[in-house]
Amino acid sequence: MAISAENVKELRAMTGAGILDCKKALEAADGDMTKAIEVLQKRNQATAVKKMNREAKEGKISAYVHGEGRIGVLVEVSSETDFVARSELFDGFVKEVCLQIAALSPKWVKPEEIPADILAHQREIFDAQVAEQKKPPEILAKITEGKLKKWYGDVCLLEQTYIRDDKKTFKDVLTEVVGRTGENINVRRFVRYELGEGI
Repeated sequence: MAISAENVKELRAMTGAGILDCKKALEAADGDMTKAIEVLQKRNQATAVKKMNREAKEGKISAYVHGEGRIGVLVEVSSETDFVARSELFDGFVKEVCLQIAALSPKWVKPEEIPADILAHQREIFDAQVAEQKKPPEILAKITEGKLKKWYGDVCLLEQTYIRDDKKTFKDVLTEVVGRTGENINVRRFVRYELGEGI
């Protein structure tokens, strides 16, 4: 199937991927735009996995204040090079990180950062919730794991549903940016303040 320049241009505008990558993705998807986006997402995932272990010492610290000073977010996002850290794409991603944190109030960046005692306590709560069900222990264990996974989606930034697209997690957004920049990018840490919190 012949792929038109207009389709390549449209896919590029939607994804930010390179022209050749867009053309190859459209060819692999037989011209179907939705499938082509999936092809690019899978390739970005592969790129992200390769780059995960590379050191990211550059980046920026950014602040965001929302709701006339009711919510404030301070975040550190790192990249491998200063060149990427100064790019519009990186700036846009950092803003999205701030908005996501302001809107959904995660506690940690990823599940691996949850303190062991808090995780154990949450697991106990879920075990108690499912204990009443008359099911085999292995099924109950799977139900608890499912509840934990859903909880991660509430408390961990990268596991949360993206505020602009409920078909993506924030990790998917990060993966796309890694694929587009060709560098390892990490949300290192953040703090969120809300007026009157803890009073």
